[in-house]
Amino acid sequence: MKSESRLKIMCRMLKLVKDLKWYMCFAVLAGTLGFLCAQFIPILGGYAVLIGMGQSVRLGYQTICIILIVIALSRAVLKYAEQRTNHYIAFTLLAIIRDRVFQALRRLSPAKLEGRDKGDLISLITSDVELLEVFYAHTISPICIAVLTETIMCLYIGSFHPLLGVIALAAYVVIGAVLPMIISRKSGTLGDDLRRESGDLAAYMLENIRGLREIIQFGSGETRRNIMNERTDTLRNHQEKLSALSGSNLALANTLILIFDLVMLAAGGFLYQSGRTDMKGFLLPVIALMSSFGPVSALANLGTALQSTLASGARILSLIDEKPETEEITGKQPVSFASAEMDHVTFGYQKETVLKDFSASFGSKGIYGLVGPSGCGKSTILKLLMRFWKVKQGEVRISSRSVEEINTSDLRDMESYMTQSTELFKDTIAENIRIARLNATDEEIQAAAKKASIHDFIMKLPKGYDTEVGELGDTLSGGERQRIGLARIFLHGAPFVLLDEPTSNLDSLNEAMILKSLKEEMTDRTVLLVSHRLSTVRIADRIIDLEKEACASE
Repeated sequence: MKSESRLKIMCRMLKLVKDLKWYMCFAVLAGTLGFLCAQFIPILGGYAVLIGMGQSVRLGYQTICIILIVIALSRAVLKYAEQRTNHYIAFTLLAIIRDRVFQALRRLSPAKLEGRDKGDLISLITSDVELLEVFYAHTISPICIAVLTETIMCLYIGSFHPLLGVIALAAYVVIGAVLPMIISRKSGTLGDDLRRESGDLAAYMLENIRGLREIIQFGSGETRRNIMNERTDTLRNHQEKLSALSGSNLALANTLILIFDLVMLAAGGFLYQSGRTDMKGFLLPVIALMSSFGPVSALANLGTALQSTLASGARILSLIDEKPETEEITGKQPVSFASAEMDHVTFGYQKETVLKDFSASFGSKGIYGLVGPSGCGKSTILKLLMRFWKVKQGEVRISSRSVEEINTSDLRDMESYMTQSTELFKDTIAENIRIARLNATDEEIQAAAKKASIHDFIMKLPKGYDTEVGELGDTLSGGERQRIGLARIFLHGAPFVLLDEPTSNLDSLNEAMILKSLKEEMTDRTVLLVSHRLSTVRIADRIIDLEKEACASE
């Protein structure tokens, strides 16, 4: 996807607020009134000083004291209301964004997620989404609040003399708009670099954690630690540059505030000395300006604070906008499984052709074996039948209908797909099997486990089917995970079963048991069994050797 300008990213992020616009309006109103309360506390003090100097003031001393108490208490209530509303908006929108991100991941899966750094995706789902809280809670309403508040203050200060109002306006524009724009331009792509490198580091850390055994076995810990330190140093350097810019921004903002305070003091003194204003017109505008920089000071920090936020927003929007390899199909006539065909199919990944002019048909019952060396497209055939990818040439049909004309939900109901690396969730064994059919009873789960020759092993565990597996099933062996995967297949009950190396992690005894179970229990289904070993597919009614029939290298 093309990189978008920061302004366009902000506009797209703002569109998400439209459903919560009334909450936003309330937050802006509360924030504006809250800041005005805070700003008029010292101004009212100025009125009290004028009374003490014998100046004519419309407000009495007691009235000023009462107003001070009221606005001081109101300031606390309004500040709380603004912060509470802004954070409600922010966290509601974060939930909406997370939902959209997960929808995008589901839509892109599995084709567009193959080979993608999982650590980077985790970083996007967690830290990138969390960073958007800065935008929704501390950017949108503060900008609106600053514009409204400082407009009112310009009018108030300008009521004493137009020159003073112009000075106030210049101060607010320079500190709240010009300075953030300059700092933002100066920071360049630091925010984008920081978020990208943060994702890369997260991916590298996840890779090291998963491969810890291999790292220890081959003694590569020192090398990988050095690489990790280099990446950490690079990330830290970018963070230090961004922090230095933030510090310079703060120092420059405070310097400009002091300069404009002195300018206002000098201008007010000049006007007083020349008789164009009275003491009230000299004292109150100076106090008003000095007390009114709170809203624009918050904006002054946006030049650096928004860098990482907008970079995170760009990464999230890029994921949401990414087009899937295959769109979900709905609205077609339902179809039940009768047969499957691949008609002169040619397919490749990027520039590499894997299948070339491959044709095969699979009837309503029976076991079909696919064999051949690595790289000849065995797993690819299963993915094409599942419609994870689109064929380049030819056609894939189920029940004589192109898979491009079958509802995705119908296709998933008709097919059960098992890869050689079964993914398990951090849950009980029963729930890991039940994922194949969520309304399955305990008895049905146990029956499926028996067919997969895993029931006896489960019953020996302290909690049986209620035993929790570790993250990614790391408390179980590869063979045990594979048999749980087979139990899912049996439980799902789909008429078309696609098995990709289902016994690759099993010893010869367990392999024989599983193959026997497949032969006996799936007589009423169509099974497509993939293996690089002829011994595994010996139970097949028909064997297709891809090295002879479809391998593109031939």
